Amino acid sequence: MKFTAEQIAEVLNGKVEGSKDVEVHTLSKIEEGNYGSLSFLANPKYTPYIYDTQASIVIVNDDFQATKALKCTLIRVKDAYSAFSQLLNMYNQVKLDKSGISSQAAISETAKIGENVYIGEFVIIGDNAVIGNNAKIYPQTFIGENCKIGENTTFFPGVKIYSDCNVGKDCTFHAGVVIGSDGFGFAPQAANNYKKVAQIGNVIIEDDVEIGANTTIDRATLGSTIIRKGVKLDNLIQIAHNVEIGENTVMAAQSGVSGSTKIGKNCMIGGQVGMTGHISIGDNVKIGAQAGIMSNVKDGQTIIGSPAIEVGAFMKSSVYFKKLPELAKKIYEIEKKLQEG
Repeated sequence: MKFTAEQIAEVLNGKVEGSKDVEVHTLSKIEEGNYGSLSFLANPKYTPYIYDTQASIVIVNDDFQATKALKCTLIRVKDAYSAFSQLLNMYNQVKLDKSGISSQAAISETAKIGENVYIGEFVIIGDNAVIGNNAKIYPQTFIGENCKIGENTTFFPGVKIYSDCNVGKDCTFHAGVVIGSDGFGFAPQAANNYKKVAQIGNVIIEDDVEIGANTTIDRATLGSTIIRKGVKLDNLIQIAHNVEIGENTVMAAQSGVSGSTKIGKNCMIGGQVGMTGHISIGDNVKIGAQAGIMSNVKDGQTIIGSPAIEVGAFMKSSVYFKKLPELAKKIYEIEKKLQEG
């Protein structure tokens, strides 16, 4: 699909400087632009590239002033970065605009399928499952019995939703996400072995949640594991049974949350963070990467380290961490003098 500079400027409420009829069919970075591509310049650091770029059209801020001749057509807008982001979203919507049900999908006769859905090849949908309007379910996805999937939700290839789990509307699950697998519940026995405890709860995921590739969320032993509205989880995250994550909390890759821990709303959690079970994390908490959380955290705290402590205390302590070899040497020298004296 091709678009002219004039058409793009109309969408962005911008002004064309150059050929209004030049066409583009793809998007690119300004330093990697090719003929027929559309790029943008927002960061002054990249200004030198605009004079050599092969991109046909470049979106720039209204106040951009060229100091050399340009080969590309410009579209001037109030905020180039926001304008390009708008185009990225539009491009992505067109790219992902799929509909229709594959003849190779296996759908239970008792499942309820909404309107304008996309269900790809080798999708399996179990008994009494409900799929909302405009949902997009990519190939090789499994949705178990009694699951409910909301409107406008997208499951990319290979997502697995175990039985009895509920997913809200406007959610996005990337490839390999597993929702509702068993929680890690084993009761120690007298013979030093373990007996599995049945995990009969479910997972509830509210609206506008995005979950990254290969992240897993375990079903509750009893009750529900709950992911509240607006939560964003990165790739390769493990959420254990009966955890609850509050609204609009974000968590980076490779983090893990142990069973029955409660995380508040509007928290920001870095990568590779580990949390022990049965603790409470307050609202508006910030946790640095690789932190180890061993106890409750109050509202609004910023913590880092393992075991994690308040960031100010950690920064002060880090001064001494760096000097430990020097301090150890001094202690050794003092001990030696005391022994000699």
